[in-house]
Amino acid sequence: MNPSSSPLPDSIDDYPEDFWPDVDDLVTEDDTPVDNIFSEKQQRLLTEPLYSSGLDRPFAAMANVGLFYQTHHPALVPDMLLSLGVEIPADVWSKSHRAYFVWEFGKPPDVVIEVVSNKEGHELGSKVADYAAIGVKYYAVFDPERLLGDRLLRLHELHGATYVERAGLWMPDLGLGLCLWEGAYEAMSTRWLRWCDAEGSPIATGAEGAAQERRRAEEERQRAEEERQRAEEERQRAEEERERAERLAQRLRALGIDPDAPAD
Repeated sequence: MNPSSSPLPDSIDDYPEDFWPDVDDLVTEDDTPVDNIFSEKQQRLLTEPLYSSGLDRPFAAMANVGLFYQTHHPALVPDMLLSLGVEIPADVWSKSHRAYFVWEFGKPPDVVIEVVSNKEGHELGSKVADYAAIGVKYYAVFDPERLLGDRLLRLHELHGATYVERAGLWMPDLGLGLCLWEGAYEAMSTRWLRWCDAEGSPIATGAEGAAQERRRAEEERQRAEEERQRAEEERQRAEEERERAERLAQRLRALGIDPDAPAD
């Protein structure tokens, strides 16, 4: 059954009880390697910062993990998926927890991202219909080598049963956005796809967050040192004023004048 020709019911609860397959019969991983170094790093850059920075709600972010959505149909394997309001089960070794089973998590992912590495991935072809049929709200296609045209990034939003391309990259109902970022990640300098906040700033990786904390700590140390120096300068000025006052008092006494006598 092709998902593009047979849309799924609106709710997980609408499926008959015997609809879901026995997961023991499903191939959840086939040990196929990641196709290139950039894709491997890009996938991690789209997952690790979400866990390092922390979102304000439960979520599951996965890279290169099978997305099972329909009986007797092979999984799709997006480069990255994000599902909000769900939690990865503690028992990750159970067969039913080794992939993203829509019926186990109770919903399709909110976002699926595909990173184009060749012209055979159907990212702008059959996958558009497949992810729409599954009910994925947002579908992004990042084409760093422009293999599918002159566009680096496309973000689609589900309207009814079909996708409509968004003009912007902010997803207000998720409180997240996407952005293109030039820089070095794990010693590789190029253009990357990243999650960003409402101001368009990339969500920090663990390493970036640690570096920011070190910078803040150093700035705080410098502020404390400057405050200490200012306090020391004030102490020295007060001591100099005291010494000047003492010298003046000594000269007055030498002239027979009591500097401590009350004024008439």
